[in-house]
Amino acid sequence: MSFWESFWDIIWWFFWVFVFVSYLMVLFNIIADLFRDHALNGWAKAAWIIFLIFVPFLTALIYLIARGRGMGERAAADYRRQQDAADSYIRSVAASSPTDEIDKAAKLRAAGTITDEEFAAIKARALA
Repeated sequence: MSFWESFWDIIWWFFWVFVFVSYLMVLFNIIADLFRDHALNGWAKAAWIIFLIFVPFLTALIYLIARGRGMGERAAADYRRQQDAADSYIRSVAASSPTDEIDKAAKLRAAGTITDEEFAAIKARALA
């Protein structure tokens, strides 16, 4: 076997690995979308899963053509919902009232960690 034959065999093998991994990603996205879609009833979801098992490539192609737009919209809505939840959590954890900040600064001033000028600056920033 010559170098070029083995080289093209390796390229061909990488191509098929790429196709297989791409198919798996599409398959998992389709299954996730099926369970994310609350408008689709259980029988329709079961039918899609059965067809994905027995006629995988054709079913995946038909699903992407027929339901691709809705799939994108559901994924975007899910992403927005997750982002809003993360933002609200961060706001709830990070937000402190001006009273809390002034109280913390007063404790630091009483402990001698900050000066009166630094306390006044923190107080002015908290009240602004």
